[in-house]
Amino acid sequence: MSLITRCGIFASSALAVWLTQGMAARAADADWGCQIVLCVAAQTPSWHGIPYCVPPMQKLIAAMALPGFSWPVCSAAGTGAPGYDAFEDCPTGYVEAEVQSGHGGNSESYCARYTTERGERIELDRQPRVRRDRPWYFDIRQKGGSSTRAWFDLKK
Repeated sequence: MSLITRCGIFASSALAVWLTQGMAARAADADWGCQIVLCVAAQTPSWHGIPYCVPPMQKLIAAMALPGFSWPVCSAAGTGAPGYDAFEDCPTGYVEAEVQSGHGGNSESYCARYTTERGERIELDRQPRVRRDRPWYFDIRQKGGSSTRAWFDLKK
């Protein structure tokens, strides 16, 4: 059993230190799903800046374009397919809103602030939602049962 499988997932700062201290050979023993989770857990630098991470992540990006693709899993981290949220949260006092535009079913997401007057909901203000640089995420299980959300991108 590899070091990764026994120990689960490391924090992003530990990952960077771990890979730079010659442990990359043991990390290479991990299955592809765990390699991906290890790499996306790295936040500073992101997976783009860790030479060990570039090949498995590029393999993932290429595989996503193939018919029948399914996310590789990492049972040691308790992950399956990641989540995706394209937008940052709305500022305090605003809520996510959406307006349909055109006949094609397209919609525009924005943040809005409302008030209620005489039982009617009135929009006071709206602002565009900010897109995330890293819209994909894994909730990675930690010791003790809590989880940490690791945001990542899939840009080449």
